[in-house]
Parts: sequence; structure tokens; C-alpha cells
Amino acid sequence: MSKINYYTLEGLQKLKDELYDLENVQRPLISSQIGEAIDKGDLSENAEYDAAKEAQGILEAKISRLKDIIANGRVIDDSNIDNSKVYILSKAKIRNINTNQEMEFTIVAENEADLAAKKISIESPFGKGLLGKSVGDIADIVTPNGTLQFEVISISR
Repeated sequence: MSKINYYTLEGLQKLKDELYDLENVQRPLISSQIGEAIDKGDLSENAEYDAAKEAQGILEAKISRLKDIIANGRVIDDSNIDNSKVYILSKAKIRNINTNQEMEFTIVAENEADLAAKKISIESPFGKGLLGKSVGDIADIVTPNGTLQFEVISISR
């Protein structure tokens, strides 16, 4: 059984759009490639057919995985989430204790993580380390280079 994953409305819609594309654009495209390869004759020595069948297998695995993720996805209503602690969809401003460098991240579901957009996964070391912290708390973040300490400066939505 798959675990429940929580998403923003936009994040879940993005997954549904991707599934639509895979099922309604990519699948017919690969089917036509297989048909063209079959028309060329002997399938035992047909590299185009083998490549198209392999692509079809990969595509069907992606579709299956995405359907499972969507079926177990839940949209988060952040209107009732407490802002006194860091939870999913919290925007946390933190300060590195050693360097005094400040950063701001939004904690999101794993599939919505995008470092360029300052969205970090709740499953990441930063996400796990910040979860449940309040303003003024020190979060010990375990990284490959050792444990870093960050102070939570502010929490918002």
C-alpha cells in the first residue's frame, strides 16, 4: 500500500497534467512508432521495434506510478495550520548559527520540491530538521558535511 502524500492544489494539478500528457500524447505517439516498426517487417532484427517497445514499457511504468501517487495524494488546506511551528507549507526563515547567513524556504511535499523556487522537501534533511520547530528554536540539520545548526527566525504561510 502506498503512503499518503500531501500537496498544494497546484502541485496535485501539475501531477494530473503530467498524467494527461503521458496518457493522451506520449502513449499514442509510442503506439504509432510501434506500428511503423511492425510495418517494416521482421521483428526479430528490428531495432526500432525493440526501442519503441522498451519506451512503451518505461512509459507505462511512469503512468502506473503517477496514477498511484495521484490516488494517494491529498490537498492540504493550510488555512487551519498553526503558524507557531514549522509544518508542511510553512515558509521558514532561518539563520545559520555559524555564518549568520539567512535563508527562507517553503516546506513542501517531496514531488513539489524545487530548490530554485526555494521549496524544500519535507523528506529532506532540512525539512525533517525544521519540522515542528518554533521561532527561536535551534534546528540541528544533519548533512554529509556534518551537523549544522540553524535558528528559526520567522514562520509564515
